[in-house]
Amino acid sequence: MRSIIFLSKWMFLLSLFLSVLSQEKSLYEYFADSAALTGLVAENRQFTLNGKYIRIVSGAIHYFRVHPDQWRDRLRKLRAMGGNTVETYVSWNLHEPRMAEFDFGEGGNDFSAFMNIRRFVQIAQEEDLLVILRPGPYICAEWEYGGFPSWLLRDPNMRVRTKYEPFLQRVKTYLDALLSQLVDLQFTRGGSIIAAQIENEYNSFAPKSPEYLEFIRQTFIDNGLDCLYFTSDNYFGPGGGGGTLPGLLQTANFKENPHSILSDLVSVQPDKPVMAMEYWTGWFTNWFEKEQGTNPAKQFRDNLEILFDNYNGSVNFYVFHGGVNYAFTAGGGTNRDGEYPIAVADITSYDYDATLSEAGDYTEKYNLAATLIEKYENPKLRRPSRPAESSKIAYPTLTPEKYLAFNDIIDRVPVSSRVQLAKAVSMEELPINNNSGQSFGYIIYRKTTNINNGYRFKGSKPQDIAQLIVDGELVDTGFTNDTPVYWWNNDMEVALNVGANGQHTVDFMIEIVARSNWFRDDDQYHHKGLSAVKGSKIELNGEEITDIEHIALEFNGDWGWRNIVDGSNLKAPCMVQSTLRITGTPADTFIDMRNWHKGVVFVNGFNIGRYWFVGPQQTLYIPAPLLRTGDNAITVFEQYEVGKELIFSAEPDLGPIAGSSSAATADLPKSILVKAVLCLYFFIV
Repeated sequence: MRSIIFLSKWMFLLSLFLSVLSQEKSLYEYFADSAALTGLVAENRQFTLNGKYIRIVSGAIHYFRVHPDQWRDRLRKLRAMGGNTVETYVSWNLHEPRMAEFDFGEGGNDFSAFMNIRRFVQIAQEEDLLVILRPGPYICAEWEYGGFPSWLLRDPNMRVRTKYEPFLQRVKTYLDALLSQLVDLQFTRGGSIIAAQIENEYNSFAPKSPEYLEFIRQTFIDNGLDCLYFTSDNYFGPGGGGGTLPGLLQTANFKENPHSILSDLVSVQPDKPVMAMEYWTGWFTNWFEKEQGTNPAKQFRDNLEILFDNYNGSVNFYVFHGGVNYAFTAGGGTNRDGEYPIAVADITSYDYDATLSEAGDYTEKYNLAATLIEKYENPKLRRPSRPAESSKIAYPTLTPEKYLAFNDIIDRVPVSSRVQLAKAVSMEELPINNNSGQSFGYIIYRKTTNINNGYRFKGSKPQDIAQLIVDGELVDTGFTNDTPVYWWNNDMEVALNVGANGQHTVDFMIEIVARSNWFRDDDQYHHKGLSAVKGSKIELNGEEITDIEHIALEFNGDWGWRNIVDGSNLKAPCMVQSTLRITGTPADTFIDMRNWHKGVVFVNGFNIGRYWFVGPQQTLYIPAPLLRTGDNAITVFEQYEVGKELIFSAEPDLGPIAGSSSAATADLPKSILVKAVLCLYFFIV
């Protein structure tokens, strides 16, 4: 080990000498200074690009979590910090929202503007950055189903992350479509892409399939992606474990105890350079937690210097800038209570306590990283000045102006999203969306039948959170804000108080909170709604309900609103809308939803994500590009209890940071902590 450290320091001094010769050229002036370009090479314990030594200083920015009008700002801030590379995952589920229907920016979907990955890569080059691509197909990333499209689950035998042939066929179709957008943007062809990852943290999956990994590699090759291939993992067993293939560079993921994992990495590939593909700048946060996840600033700085100084290491800050889990894209996990999985869900913000905040503001870690990068930078290259932070405005408070009652909402769901079936099926199995099922939102199981007062309704193991609505009225299940016992993956039975006997309409509405983004081969069933494989069903007076209307509430209908006369009488579930009038240029803002209960917010029709009073997140970020001068529609779908006002703020409230003085005093009602079995052990990224 001493010889390795000595050699690393000698190489560092040599590269510093060479940096004097660079005279602070731009990155591309220095590395792309010849007609014939050679790509990134990992050998002799160092990286070279076009034959020149390079320490990769990368930052993760997920284009699908950042409004495209803000891509350039975030990328320039990365370059200004001293970064020379941007890394991004690729979200298969957004690029192929329906089977064989691809969206790379012109798909006409809610996220289409975010999907122009080709433009993101081009802007990175314009901002003097190289690009590392991590296309999955599995990405984890605290992202819905780890990036897999939910329509894969329509195959009852589906086994993702394995050599299951129907899965491999869909992987090939996806990668063929994706790489056709990007192969000409490789560094060796005058572009910016220098490396691509095969799968993701596969050493933590079991059982492993080297045939699956080889299939991905061969698909890369067949599509002309001829840059450096690598894998990344959280640990390395004998021979590196089973998460890689011969000839692939292995990289490490960690935030603490760097000597432990990096010495293991050196032992399995002593002739290769050391790289932290995920140096975790902070951590993700689940709903119901008392505080935000973090990586303390001093630990962050000290371990980064160990990586640079002791190992001559390269780094990818995961994440440099996290952005937002817009709409229903936040991931989550599963945990076993006895034999049954209980879900945990990630908050909407992906701030991550990272080097740039959710809104793109500088943090203490940004400054610490910039100082260390400059200290160890080699060669010294020109970088831009730091862009100014965006302006933030606390817009005037609004009161609800228009509303739709629950039955109004259902009446406006398109006919194409309503299906009558003999038995209840999961949302993924619905014959809608070009036979791709329902991916996100809420599913409603509706039955109109003869019901007598006192009939008992039983719902078993809904996936995930269920609500019972009878004749448009939310049924009281003993739920209050002080005792939020959610109908979440559990069994519950209630007596129906319908007044007069006769025809009544029962709606069992189920919200998908998250498909797990981290799972093993023995947990392949991620169906949502009423899932037979998980024992889900609904019964009336002991008999299973059949001949059920399935209503997919995906919020893609045309809404005709009612004016509010008396706001005090609004009952959830419902939708309300207000108008935010902006004079001048719109600015970033945050909407504070702590006085509401649970639901989602739309800004000019775009879903900015979930709110949930249990916290720790209380505000939702509204980036300025979503707003416009003049009238802006602010729409809320509230599931439990309608608030009286929509309050805006110039500052976020994501809860206290772990270890801070405010975190020490933060607490939730004990009833929440006892009765909502949610703060459970959750696997890492």
